[in-house]
Amino acid sequence: MTPPDALVRAVEAVLFAAEAPMGIDEIRAHVGAEADVRAALVELEAFYAGRGIELVRRGERWHFQTAADLAHLLRRDREEARKLSRAGIETLAIIAYHEPVTRAEIEAIRGVQISKGTIDVLMEAGWVRPAGRREVPGRPLLYATTAGFLSHFGLASRRDLPGIDDLKAAGLLDPVDLALELLESETVTEGE
Repeated sequence: MTPPDALVRAVEAVLFAAEAPMGIDEIRAHVGAEADVRAALVELEAFYAGRGIELVRRGERWHFQTAADLAHLLRRDREEARKLSRAGIETLAIIAYHEPVTRAEIEAIRGVQISKGTIDVLMEAGWVRPAGRREVPGRPLLYATTAGFLSHFGLASRRDLPGIDDLKAAGLLDPVDLALELLESETVTEGE
């Protein structure tokens, strides 16, 4: 086979990195509006025919997949990704913003008791770790986030966590909470 030209290589790279099958117009958005994407796809389809991976067309969309006769080599038991419960999300946020923090401190911030399982789920996900013990009577265990937490959420450090103004701007704060905060600030202003 002759060396592939730049367009064929570009189309190959775009399809290889794509998370889902792509249409010709989507590919053109990456490689240029004037590009002859159809010809590049035909060339790639011929090149990958009979190989371990193949370029396939489903309707008007293209993608790479494992050759059907080799799929059995890649089968393995997969663990289903579980969604985090509301308690898990709240607990993770408290740990991330207040670390190192004890279970009692988490419960005081949340206003409800947390089950042991909530922290266990966060530890199994690799997002939370024990971070020593607080030097007070009873020596409660401290929890902190891990490098896996930072990596999973695309953060360089905890300083990259969004602040209150960022959360308000994104509309992620509960309108009831914002109304209560406004009411509290008005009450303080009137009392002065």
